[in-house]
Amino acid sequence: MFKFIYRYFHDIEIAIESLVSNKLKSVLTALGIIFGVAAVIAMLAIGKGAKQEIMEQMKMVGVNNIIINPIIEDKSSSSEEGEKQQKKFSRGLNMLDVDAIKETLPSVKRISPEISFTSNAMLNGVKYSAKLVGVSNDYFYLYNLPLVEGAFFNEYQEKNGIQVCIIGANIRAKFFSKINPLNQYIKFNGIWLKVIGVLQKTNVTLTGFEEKGVNVYNDNIYIPIQTLLLRYQNRALLNTKMVSEVSTVSFFGGGGGMGRIVINTSDATSNTETNYNQLDRIVVQVHETEQLATTTEVLSRMLTRRHTGVKDFEITVPELLLKQQQRTKDVFNIVLGAIASISLIVGGIGIMNIMFASVMERIKEIGTRMALGAKKMDIVVQFLAEAVLISVSGGFIGVFIGVIMAKLIEQLAGIMTIVSFFSVFIAFGVSVSIGIIFGYSPAKRASERDPIESLRYE
Repeated sequence: MFKFIYRYFHDIEIAIESLVSNKLKSVLTALGIIFGVAAVIAMLAIGKGAKQEIMEQMKMVGVNNIIINPIIEDKSSSSEEGEKQQKKFSRGLNMLDVDAIKETLPSVKRISPEISFTSNAMLNGVKYSAKLVGVSNDYFYLYNLPLVEGAFFNEYQEKNGIQVCIIGANIRAKFFSKINPLNQYIKFNGIWLKVIGVLQKTNVTLTGFEEKGVNVYNDNIYIPIQTLLLRYQNRALLNTKMVSEVSTVSFFGGGGGMGRIVINTSDATSNTETNYNQLDRIVVQVHETEQLATTTEVLSRMLTRRHTGVKDFEITVPELLLKQQQRTKDVFNIVLGAIASISLIVGGIGIMNIMFASVMERIKEIGTRMALGAKKMDIVVQFLAEAVLISVSGGFIGVFIGVIMAKLIEQLAGIMTIVSFFSVFIAFGVSVSIGIIFGYSPAKRASERDPIESLRYE
C-alpha cells in the first residue's frame, strides 16, 4: 500500500520539479486561470452585494407601501389639453384626502401625510443645513425607522401641534456630540423644537428614489404634521390668501343706483410654477402585497374624483420598482458571471495547449522513463499533476486577487460587494476541475507513446 502511494508521490515530485525548472512558462500558463477565478469571485461579490443592498432598500422604502406625489406643472409650457384641465379647480393633495383614504379603504394598514422643506438648523451659533419633515407617528413604522433613544410622538403632541422633534443621526452628531440630546432644544427656521427622540443611523443609499418620497433619514428633523402646518407653512391657507390677492373688486355706481363688479386679474398668476398642494406626499401601507395593485387602482380613481377630474398626482409603488431593479441586476450579474466563466474556460484551453506542447518537447524524457520501467499510469499522473498544480496554484492566486478586486470596486466605485465562501468554493472548484479535464487529454496522449519511437525522436 505504502509502495503504491510512494510510487505516485514520486510522479508528482517529478511534475513539481518540471514546473519549477520552467517558472516563466508555468506562470504564463496559469494566468488564464488566475484572472478567470479573480473575475468570477469579483462578479459574484458584486451580485451578492447588489442583492443585499436591494434587501436593505426594501426595508427602507417600507414593505407594501404606496406613495402618492403631487404633479406640479410648469404653466409656461403647458399644452392646450393642460390648459383645459386647469379650468377645473383642484385643491391638490391635502389632509382631507388622508382622512378620506382612512375611512374608505379597508386594505389600508397605516397612512402618513408628509410635508418637508430644507432650511438651517441652529444651536449655540452652529448652523447646519437640514430637512424639516412633518409626519404622523405612522411614518416611522411605514419606513421601519428604529429609535436609538427617546420616544415617538404621542397623541397629544400630534393633535395639538406641540413643538417637539425627532432628529436623525447626523443632526445629533453635529449638535449633540458631547451631551444627551433628549429634552434639549434646537432652533429650526427661527422656531425652537424640543428633542424627544433620536433615529438610528443608516448607511444605505437610495439613489433615484428621493423624488418618490424616500428620504435620506440621517439629515432630517421630524415634527408632527400639525406642528408644521401651525408653526411653519400651510399652503392651503396661503393659496386662499393668494386667491384674495389675485383679484381686485371695483364697484361703479350707475345713474339708477345700480352697480357692476369688475374683476381684474393681477400679476400674481404669472408664476411659471405654482405648488398649490397642502401636502408634499401621502404614504399608504396595505396589509398584504397582493393588495398593492388593486389598492393603487382604487386610490387613483378616488383621488381623481376628489380632485374634480384633474390628474394632479402620481402614484408609485417603490417595492415593485425595487423588485424590477433586482430582476434587471440579476440578469446583468448572470451575464457578467458568464463572461467571467468564459475566461476560466479559455484558461483551461491554454493549459491544454501548453501541456500538448510540453509533451512534444519532452518525448525523449517520456521514452527514457518508460524504458526504465515506468508504466502508462505513471506518465498520466506526472502530466496530469502538472496541469492540476498549475490550475490549483492559479486558483489560490486568483482567489486572493478576486477578494482584493472586490474590495477595490467597493472603495473606488461605491458599489457594495460581498465575498462569500460559496463563491470562493465555486471558483476554486472550477479551476481544479479545469486542470483535471483539460490536463487529462495531453497526459493520456503522452502515456500512449511508444518508448522506442520516443527514444529515437529528435
